[in-house]
Amino acid sequence: MTLAEFDKQYQKEYPLVCGCDEAGRGPLAGDVFAAAVVFDKDTVIEGINDSKKLTEKKREKLFDEIKEKALYWSIKRASVEEIESINILQSAMLAMKRAVEDLPVKPDICLIDGNKTPQLEEKVIAVVGGDAKSQCIAAASILAKVARDRYMLELAEQYPQWQFEKHKGYGTKLHYEMLDKHGASPIHRPSFLKKYYAKLSEK
Repeated sequence: MTLAEFDKQYQKEYPLVCGCDEAGRGPLAGDVFAAAVVFDKDTVIEGINDSKKLTEKKREKLFDEIKEKALYWSIKRASVEEIESINILQSAMLAMKRAVEDLPVKPDICLIDGNKTPQLEEKVIAVVGGDAKSQCIAAASILAKVARDRYMLELAEQYPQWQFEKHKGYGTKLHYEMLDKHGASPIHRPSFLKKYYAKLSEK
């Protein structure tokens, strides 16, 4: 079954099927992003897949094509402050809720990637591994990922010493080396650095 065929199962009963996914739950720094996408039942975009399985170049190309061909789309985020206040899972749910609520129409059903769903007025279905099964979820994963990567490039210009353009905030060897050298920046997530600080105190 193709990703578009997966969505068609729902489109028979629900005219407006919305796919929703987030990007940036794992990084040590920066906001968490989410996107919502609604396609017409006849729209098929070649090459759409889970954003993690695509090259950056392919994601960038698909980003423009998805925005052009989708009936409706939205990209929203939750801030580092919100992540610290309500935790990353609740912030990811909040970003998804914002993305769906920002659409100019109310979808008939929302397919949410993963096993948790945000609190929405619409009917919601959690689809585990949805970004590799559903075209609208995969499209949302691409929009969220590309939007977040671009945001991290902007932060890299603001905070050049942490080299966010290279690791996008994820906990890579380079990122930890930069933390060793410069400490945390204003856009790091303190709760995500607890283990790092604990290890430092043991040294």
